[in-house]
Amino acid sequence: MLPEHAVVCKDAQPGGCMDERVASAVSNWAPRFTTNGVAVADFQRVTASVERWDDWCSAWSSAAKVHEDLGREAMREGRTRSAGAHLSTAAVYYHFGKFLFVEHPDEMREAHGRAVACLNDALPYLDPAGERIEIPFEGSRMVGVLRRPNGPGPHPVVVMVPGLDSTKEEFRSTEALFLERGLATFSVDGPGQGEAEYDLPIRGDWEVPGQAIVDAVAAQPGIDPERIGVWGVSLGGYYAPRLASGVEQVRACVALAGPYNFGECWDQLPPLTRTAFTARSFSGDQETGRKRALELDLTHAAGKIRVPLLVVAGKQDRLIPWQHAERLVAEAGGPTELIMLEDGNHGNMNVAAKHRYKTADWMAAQLGA
Repeated sequence: MLPEHAVVCKDAQPGGCMDERVASAVSNWAPRFTTNGVAVADFQRVTASVERWDDWCSAWSSAAKVHEDLGREAMREGRTRSAGAHLSTAAVYYHFGKFLFVEHPDEMREAHGRAVACLNDALPYLDPAGERIEIPFEGSRMVGVLRRPNGPGPHPVVVMVPGLDSTKEEFRSTEALFLERGLATFSVDGPGQGEAEYDLPIRGDWEVPGQAIVDAVAAQPGIDPERIGVWGVSLGGYYAPRLASGVEQVRACVALAGPYNFGECWDQLPPLTRTAFTARSFSGDQETGRKRALELDLTHAAGKIRVPLLVVAGKQDRLIPWQHAERLVAEAGGPTELIMLEDGNHGNMNVAAKHRYKTADWMAAQLGA
């Protein structure tokens, strides 16, 4: 591996040298950005303009501001559907500016604040509309977005759990897959994530915050408390099965690209990812971060998962070895299904068509949508 602040130069890029952290973000996450709402042209333009990681957040915030301004203009003119689209797009761009920018906390938090504000303002004008739900938890709060499908309820619902560097602002395209199939969605920032990351550290026992989340969702009007599923991606692919192992109301679980034990992956994680985990677990240094990552472990939880479990993994995942998925499937205590994609990267966003629709169909069938 290159030194953390090495410079990568490629002849194909005019004048093009970028530090290794920028190169890592671009190479690891390009399909994720474009699947989750970033226009390909914007991705190419922004990343081509960034040579130093220190400029990453400001470059994405500038791109986000273009979409935010379009949304504010549409709002003033009464074009609310367009306003919702522009503002929710701006939220994604601001989010991707802050997602791993933990070494510059003030700038990161400013971009995050813009992401939250843009999504909040967009929610009434999405189709279907969204509603912000705040959940008191351990002296702070977790925040989620509830969207109900069109048509009469009560509706089954999917709790959508982000990973280490994703948040509820990133999930519009995935929500759409569930909503189209008659499932409500609840995208939530749990401990160490999004709006909760400043007060609540990452934790391994996600059945505890998970119980508070599920209780809050089950109490919402138009939601069927007997038909609740949970979906999680990346580190959320650990949180979701951990939640399902200890929350009785859950009826089905999807784990996408999650670890069995996160600490076992530590040495192969990109430096940006290790730094972000260290910060969001409130660890004083990376060695402490490694120890806390080892606490994210399904050894004593997998066998307690009694509900149907779908595990999705890719053999080209450079962060989480695909064998972690096989171990979870082997040890889960209920019916399981494994989608193993030979060409899938972390999150399998580079082969999205091979799993996203099937996953949504599977969840709809499990919850009787």
